[in-house]
Amino acid sequence: MDTVTQIALGAAVGEATLGRKVGWRAPLWGGLCGLLPDLDILWPFADAVSAFTWHRGYSHSIAALVLVAPVVAWAAVRIHPGTRPFQRSWLLLAFLALITHPLLDCFTVYGTQVLLPFSDLPVAWSTVFIIDPMFTVPVALGVLAALVLSRKHGLGHRLNHAGLALGVAWLAFTVAAKAHVGRVASDSLPPGVTHVFTTPTPLNAVLWRVVAMTGDGRYFEGYYSLLDAEPRVAFKSRPDGHDLLDPLRGEASVARLVWFSRGFFNGRELGNGEIVISDLRMGLEERPVFSFVVGRRTGDAIEPLPARQLPGPEAPPGMWTSLGERILDRSVHPACILPC
Repeated sequence: MDTVTQIALGAAVGEATLGRKVGWRAPLWGGLCGLLPDLDILWPFADAVSAFTWHRGYSHSIAALVLVAPVVAWAAVRIHPGTRPFQRSWLLLAFLALITHPLLDCFTVYGTQVLLPFSDLPVAWSTVFIIDPMFTVPVALGVLAALVLSRKHGLGHRLNHAGLALGVAWLAFTVAAKAHVGRVASDSLPPGVTHVFTTPTPLNAVLWRVVAMTGDGRYFEGYYSLLDAEPRVAFKSRPDGHDLLDPLRGEASVARLVWFSRGFFNGRELGNGEIVISDLRMGLEERPVFSFVVGRRTGDAIEPLPARQLPGPEAPPGMWTSLGERILDRSVHPACILPC
């Protein structure tokens, strides 16, 4: 999820854990813990593919964060020595605020390697978009209430609990919505499909995107709104371009991108002969967010190039309008793109 959401969640967890005992210090340290795992973006990765596939790696590992929690608790007590009697509670705060960060990220489509070093499986439940106001707003308002309102009667503390409860309820709703969309997609799929994923479109969990791979040179993409009268997904077929990437499968960067995308990728050739691999999970239409140049056509041969990330596509005019219209009307086709 986005940084603001993660800080708000960490602060809310901190307030819920220790706010009654140490006041504003609890949401402050909780917010810092919520931010900490995402500081991996500052790490000097060797190349663009490493940066893409190792973000949400060890910094989001549950095992690693378990080791970090005592350090954070120790620092909090050293900086606020008057709170030493609550040392165990500080440890609980640090653990919960740190661990909820990668767990929330698992609800997005990107892929979070929470099981490292025991497994490098990127967990991606893909039930929420990377920015989801329905989760962020109640959580952030609850924290704000705890910070602003007098602690004498505990109203702000209770509102913080309410914000967390609403956030969790929203996550539960998105899980149920995804299960429903999955059933609709399964009933609508054309023959020959090998694997499918569903993910919400930007800033909502009403309109969903469905991508299905076939293994025979095509993939299908379609949309379904929870408000559609007919439980059916209308798919468009596109070439997957895997044949362009076959000569490059032995390259480490290509192999890692294929692995990280969980098989949801396509290849295409640019006008200058460069061969590009794109992660189909993130983006809408034929506008993938993450694309990498990995080769070049020279005559009839395709030769490898050092992997280079392409800039993300710009959002086309009318993006939000078309999204809103498609939510309400299945005859509209979205023409929009944002990171997921």
